[in-house]
Amino acid sequence: MAVSSASAWPTLPALPDPATDAVLVSGLLEELSYALGGPFHFLLPEAFDTNLQAMRAALDAAGVAGFVYYAKKANKAAVWIERCAANGAGVDAASVGELRAALGHGVRGEHIVVTGPAKGQDLLRLAVQHGALIAVDALDDLDALIATALTGAARPARLLLRCLPPAQPHSRFGMTGAELSTGIDRCVQAGDAVRMEGFSFHLAGYALQPRADLAGHLVDLCLKARTRGLEAGRISIGGGLPVSYTDAGSWRGFLAGQHRGHYHAGRSFEAADFYPYHSPVAGAEALRAVLAARPEGHGRSLAELLTASGVALMLEPGRALLDRAGATVFRIQGVKDRGDHRLLTVDGTSLSLSEQWFHSEYLPDPRLLSRDTAAAGTWPASVGAATCLESDMLTWRKIAFPRRPRIGDLLVYPNTAGYQMDSNESRFHDLALPPKVVIDRTQAPRPRWRLDRHLV
Repeated sequence: MAVSSASAWPTLPALPDPATDAVLVSGLLEELSYALGGPFHFLLPEAFDTNLQAMRAALDAAGVAGFVYYAKKANKAAVWIERCAANGAGVDAASVGELRAALGHGVRGEHIVVTGPAKGQDLLRLAVQHGALIAVDALDDLDALIATALTGAARPARLLLRCLPPAQPHSRFGMTGAELSTGIDRCVQAGDAVRMEGFSFHLAGYALQPRADLAGHLVDLCLKARTRGLEAGRISIGGGLPVSYTDAGSWRGFLAGQHRGHYHAGRSFEAADFYPYHSPVAGAEALRAVLAARPEGHGRSLAELLTASGVALMLEPGRALLDRAGATVFRIQGVKDRGDHRLLTVDGTSLSLSEQWFHSEYLPDPRLLSRDTAAAGTWPASVGAATCLESDMLTWRKIAFPRRPRIGDLLVYPNTAGYQMDSNESRFHDLALPPKVVIDRTQAPRPRWRLDRHLV
């Protein structure tokens, strides 16, 4: 039966998104679920374009020369690379497969940056051949790249030297100050076999001031490298621009109120386990804040340092470019009563909501598309997967649904394009991977759709 009040159950409503809401009320999702015969993701390319334009506008407003690269690891769909190619943006690739996909969908080689730790010979060779920029993570990585350039037909090898963040000395990414000094020496010695274009870093977390501080340090490194005759004209601050999924009040209320009684089987989560689902400054506004911040030890803003030094800024956002760019749809195929809540089983797995990979929850409330026309109420329910694993739960939390969930209803998890959809998907139990559907809302009054052209 329904409970009398929703106040006993913590909620986390997603921020309003008219584009997603328009799809939900269109009737298209029910048709797609029937046609595809299982769970699926739908993608909204217009949101990607809007986010990209906003980041470019932030750079322009600050007077900073810069370039935006989409971090492909955030979502495998081909449509994002297609949008990069159409809009003259770049792609951040970390494997031969990702690099080939970027090239295959029309991104120019010089608009690709190759990141990741130690790189295999095949990846280095392909990157050099196509003029991609390579973020060098270690001295042996640099030696392998120089050897590739010296022995291959294509040169120079374009590169950035990656700096180990002083505030995160145990990070496995980047080189110490002494290693960077040695790397600069080797770049000088390599002569025209390489073109050392600057520095980069990989910084964990979402705090903005540390990014500005480290970027200011990289500007100083560029100026020093130029005295050695190196180009050193750009720096990369990577990704890490936060996304805000919900409003401040909802986020504070959720963290203050949630406890193990709100989860199936008494599961518990610490606040630190969760992604920060609200950020007061997010996306392009976070980039504006980084540019406006004054790096430690400098008397000017980062934007002023960059322009005065003639250093261009690179950034490699993934999640922030995919904000509100898609959602994930499951059909309910089983319902059990469990005392104060119901336990739903859907036609997919938690591997399609990859926050479980981090022993956490994807917290924005799923939307119930119900065929039940009965009076509204409060129907708490947790959501399990169609597998034999006890721990395979899409949502441990008892969601306070406004109508009684029934077999055949759809559950829509909002804003899942950034890292949730496919980071951890597999064919466990021989279940098919949920397809990705690209929805074109420019064709009024009814949107058109197609399957994504992902190159396997």
